[in-house]
Amino acid sequence: MTDCIQQSFAFQDLVGRKVEADFKGGNVSADGGVLLLREIDLRSGMIDRLASCFTDHRDARLIEHTVPELLRQRILGMAMGYEDLNDHDTLRRDPMLALGVGKADPLGLDRPGIDHGRALAGKSTLNRLELTNAKTGAGAVGGVHKILADHGAIERLLVHLAVSRLAPDTEEVVLDFDATDSLIHGEQEGRFYHGYYDAYCFLPLYCFIGPWPVLAQLRTSNRDACDGTVEALAKIVPVIRERFPEARIILRADSGFAREAIFSWCESNGLFYVTGMAKNAALLRHLDPTMFRAKADACVRGGWCTHFCEFDYRTAKSWSRARRLIGKAQVNPKGENPRFVVTNLPGDLPSWRPEALYREFYCARGDMENRIKEQQLDLFADRMSCEAMSSNQLRLWFSTFAYVWMIDLREAGLKTSKIYAKATPATIRERLLKIAAVVTVSVRRVVVRWSSSFRFQAEVAACWDQMRAAPA
Repeated sequence: MTDCIQQSFAFQDLVGRKVEADFKGGNVSADGGVLLLREIDLRSGMIDRLASCFTDHRDARLIEHTVPELLRQRILGMAMGYEDLNDHDTLRRDPMLALGVGKADPLGLDRPGIDHGRALAGKSTLNRLELTNAKTGAGAVGGVHKILADHGAIERLLVHLAVSRLAPDTEEVVLDFDATDSLIHGEQEGRFYHGYYDAYCFLPLYCFIGPWPVLAQLRTSNRDACDGTVEALAKIVPVIRERFPEARIILRADSGFAREAIFSWCESNGLFYVTGMAKNAALLRHLDPTMFRAKADACVRGGWCTHFCEFDYRTAKSWSRARRLIGKAQVNPKGENPRFVVTNLPGDLPSWRPEALYREFYCARGDMENRIKEQQLDLFADRMSCEAMSSNQLRLWFSTFAYVWMIDLREAGLKTSKIYAKATPATIRERLLKIAAVVTVSVRRVVVRWSSSFRFQAEVAACWDQMRAAPA
């Protein structure tokens, strides 16, 4: 710490006693729970697998921070709530973060000169990790930008990670697709205005299997929301079928994905789909008898009533065939509320009949929207301040891997908890990871002493016990 920063502080007295504070407490960190995330990483090997998607052209004799260490530092920082690269100029002194990264010298005492006491990489080194692809393009690697990312390999890894986390006896895999906005506040590459969101933004495409992200593709916003879905399915489905050849695969999405190209691809490749369908005059005519019955029943039910129906429907031009439509005729005190879903699931099972399919299956897709919100709000997936599109794509992926890391922790250590089994990353961070800790390093051991007054000691202990009992 520089000499110009005040080192001691005098506060108002407490019952005749002076209250003083200083920055001489030693190797103390606010991120003592990093050890839990470190344990998850050592078991899963996720960051090492991600590092294999990068090619390091630096001189090995001069490297202090390896690619796996840089990736751990960047992604662990996001998981712990540090969204900005500038944060790492001070975080590089944090002994707990260095311990989580895997630094053999977590206090940085062996580093010479101005880096003495700074075990981790600074913001500039991490920034070069994100910028190499943008700076070099298709040309030769040179200068200070020498760590190339293989975007295709990262995409494939994300799919394999999600599929590998499914139970061995999985019989049905639901692919939840959705697009969202990521606001732009500068002159970034790919900047376009989007009328629906009334802002300049990117339009990333997401796909989840349950809580696991399978796809996080950054796109410009001058396109249809479903653009790239067929290409994504072509990459995701073979991986699922390789592990679960007999499993039923269902695509679930809102009306923005009700497109002939998607339906045709699913039908040709043995997939099922359940998507919303925007209402139009023809659909409303099909729904009229059911809506009339709902309005009549609403008169004796306090103004509320919902009925369902199904019918075959084909558009005038865009669809190649007739398809099964589910219609919801809802009446409430504000008026009529018609909704439609299109699917190729047959109606022979109780769970696939109109009401059950709509209420219990289609409406469940709203949970996937919460996963996107968690990633954006808790893990900074909308932090797209790099100038180049390729760099912002890397940032989106780093946030996505941070999300996988947090969900891995939840599934391994909190799955049986009545309170935390579905906890968001922000809750996990606040209750389990933000622990004041004193770090002591000797020749033979590293001792981390967590705060004796930490409020959630029982939760941390239960999480650790559950992690130890979980299969590696």
